[in-house]
Amino acid sequence: MTSAALLGSGVTAASAAPAAQPAQDRPQAASEAPVERLIVGYEKKAAEAKSDAEAKEDARAKGRKAGESLSFERRLGTGAALVDLGDGLKGGSLQDVIDTFEADPDVAYVDRDTRMYATAAPNDTYYNRQWDFFEATAGMNVQNAWDGGATGRGVTVAVIDTGYVTHSDLGANIVSGYDFISDAANARDGGGRDSNPRDEGDWSAENECYSGSRASDSSWHGTHVAGTVAAVADNGKGVAGVAYNAKVQPVRVLGKCGGSTADIADAIVWASGGSVPGVPVNPSPADVINLSLGGSGSCQTITQNAINGAVGRGTTVVVAAGNSNTNASGFTPANCANVVNVAASDREGNRASYSNYGSIIDITAPGGETAVSSANGILSTLNSSATTPGTENYEAYQGTSMATPHIAGLAALMYEKDPAITPSRVESLIKNNARTLPGTCSGGCGYGLADAAGTLAAMGGGTTPEPDPTEQVFTNSENWSIPDGDGRYVYSNINVSGVSGYAPSDLKVSVDIKHTYRGDLRVQLVAPNGSIWTLKDTSAYDSADNVLATYTVNASSVLASGTWQLRVTDVYSGDTGYIDSWSLTF
Repeated sequence: MTSAALLGSGVTAASAAPAAQPAQDRPQAASEAPVERLIVGYEKKAAEAKSDAEAKEDARAKGRKAGESLSFERRLGTGAALVDLGDGLKGGSLQDVIDTFEADPDVAYVDRDTRMYATAAPNDTYYNRQWDFFEATAGMNVQNAWDGGATGRGVTVAVIDTGYVTHSDLGANIVSGYDFISDAANARDGGGRDSNPRDEGDWSAENECYSGSRASDSSWHGTHVAGTVAAVADNGKGVAGVAYNAKVQPVRVLGKCGGSTADIADAIVWASGGSVPGVPVNPSPADVINLSLGGSGSCQTITQNAINGAVGRGTTVVVAAGNSNTNASGFTPANCANVVNVAASDREGNRASYSNYGSIIDITAPGGETAVSSANGILSTLNSSATTPGTENYEAYQGTSMATPHIAGLAALMYEKDPAITPSRVESLIKNNARTLPGTCSGGCGYGLADAAGTLAAMGGGTTPEPDPTEQVFTNSENWSIPDGDGRYVYSNINVSGVSGYAPSDLKVSVDIKHTYRGDLRVQLVAPNGSIWTLKDTSAYDSADNVLATYTVNASSVLASGTWQLRVTDVYSGDTGYIDSWSLTF
């Protein structure tokens, strides 16, 4: 059995919090700015959705009813109407006007046309110590990336590591994970694999792991890594994550004395949505996997196969290069194919003294260097106990383990901006938009220091290709109400004709479902021959609205012509919605 170890080291705990940024230095919040217009979306069947004249008359009528002077200003690109509130409300409240619109069954929604500002630094108390995000010399230009609006919302990052110990600066972004440690003694939780990824502590006594092994305290490594990915931002405490609105899925593989190759391979498969015997299906497969772990040796076949499967399912796998100040080619999974291999830099932009290097490095990210000062490390969420879980705190660590979640977080921002992005495109965009390492690197540091804002800017408005004139698109735009919470299926049919032979291996299924809690929904594609693909499963942790996505399925074993069905069920009560439209692209 090959074992893997975590790739980072701890130093000093965070001391008393510095003063938060003065309120007067921050722009007024959008919610506090005066609202001058409303955005009114009409149901598709409504006359106001198609006619500007009807929308103008409706604005005037609603104004009269509310005792205000309202006017239709223009049609927006989405089809919604922009309604001007005039010089200000005369006697009623803004909510009175909104209520007047919402009482009309032809109105689908009403939004305030709020004012936005360039993103200020978040008010997290330790953010001024997160040099790795914003410093001009060797920061990763994260703060400027947020200005473009990407924060990781709707994206899941699996942190395959020591698990998760409860932390109030991270808990809101944690989704259900799994404990893959099969050895009960190493797991310290009284059993083998189970659905609880809680970090029980990885401390060990001298000679406990092998002859000559040193005693060590619990690292709470997975929680530190997770904080760099997605610690909650702007909550007046602690630190911010690179993708602070992303979800983190803790997957436990490292316990006392490390973890096994077999357990890690199963974790990679499961986290990316693959099937592992004896383990329930992952309810929220990850878009990105973070592997801040490794060991010496070549990439084993089982690990490579697991990675290949994950990438084939659309998951980007980000790995740490290692902390031995030697060529990364001798360390796994850094030397596996189809991964983004990350080296570490210090605060001056040099290759960190401990970081592995070599031709297989893809990119470098801030990993810190704490020999001189803990202020030069990577500050993140942690726990203060040396053994079993104790009080939460923050500490600065150094390591390629700390560099890796910077890249995993950047990948999460990219998936939010383009949910259809592929792992290979994630890698190429990150590499091709890196900046030259400000300091020195002997041995090879990949394409340079990752630049979050530059990478997102290179994506432009998205990466959707121009339509292929040879493609055939079939659409059903008829609305179908989804029964609330009783488990019944609703079906929407598309009759495909004129397409000879079998369906493609990359059949595109575009779905537009309006729903107030998409985690309630299971969405499936049913082929003419009865084959079923689950496009999206239920998740109690996915509380966002609507399902707007394009899925790709391998339907090459099914004849294209016939009746295809979108099958949707709502398994929890309390939220409602309907299938707005869906399409198949052959």
